[in-house]
Amino acid sequence: MKKEIIRPELKIHELLENYPRLEDVLIEAAPVFKKLKNPVLRKTVARVTTVRQAAQVGGLPLSDLINRLRSAAGEEQHESGSADEAENADSVPQWFDESRIRVRLDARPLLEAGENPMSMVMSELKKLEKDDIFELTTSFVPAPLKEAAEGKGFRTFSLLKRNDLWMACFMRT
Repeated sequence: MKKEIIRPELKIHELLENYPRLEDVLIEAAPVFKKLKNPVLRKTVARVTTVRQAAQVGGLPLSDLINRLRSAAGEEQHESGSADEAENADSVPQWFDESRIRVRLDARPLLEAGENPMSMVMSELKKLEKDDIFELTTSFVPAPLKEAAEGKGFRTFSLLKRNDLWMACFMRT
């Protein structure tokens, strides 16, 4: 089997299939990746999350994460560039109005129990009316979920409320 080159769009599942020993490297890079030890999250979240999104979730510059993984896998280093850098927190957009929040979900207990809240969130998003906002609380930037929602036409942003407490908002347009 030919090993995949570690690149921004490689799925975490594929990364760990090709390089199982890199699980520890990910966990060392950002403690939030300890969740990969949970078999349910490993089978669900890791299949949809890219290395780029993982960098966002872990609050790491993308080039740093790729180079750390490549070094441990014996690959050539990745050239860094501003387009590769992870975006962690967004600024509060003009469209955000707290009075428009219709649904709030704290996903931290679900994630700690090994559950993937993606389908629950996507179901709630379908119920929103135009200009309504869904607020999600997590312990990391929910990059794969934001990307999925944006692909369905939602506006999104994430805000670090305090250490390891993120608010992500989704608005139907």
